[in-house]
Amino acid sequence: QVQLVESGGGLVQPGGSLRLSCAASGTIFSVKSMAWYRQAPGKQRELVATITTIGSTNYADSVKGRFTISRDNAKKTVYLQMNMLKPEDTAVYYCNLPPSYNVVWNWGQGTQVTVSS
Repeated sequence: QVQLVESGGGLVQPGGSLRLSCAASGTIFSVKSMAWYRQAPGKQRELVATITTIGSTNYADSVKGRFTISRDNAKKTVYLQMNMLKPEDTAVYYCNLPPSYNVVWNWGQGTQVTVSS
């Protein structure tokens, strides 16, 4: 079973930036599309961005133009560069397979992002 470890979160002021990382164990990472999700307090987990094995990307409307998803298959890592952060971006961020796969790996612990002045 693949293990996912997210990191890079923290407290940042509105307008600031953070870069999240998600390291995956196992050998199948490079043949899978990946996704970032987030869950704010009292809300359901939502899809933020996806990236295919060849680097094609898609974003939720709420983050389009501000967030960039990327991957390094050699390092088995997917990244989320977040710029122009807003208070509504505050959430725990997770990575996993995209919804199109209809399955998920075990969820990692996530990484907390708090945007506040």
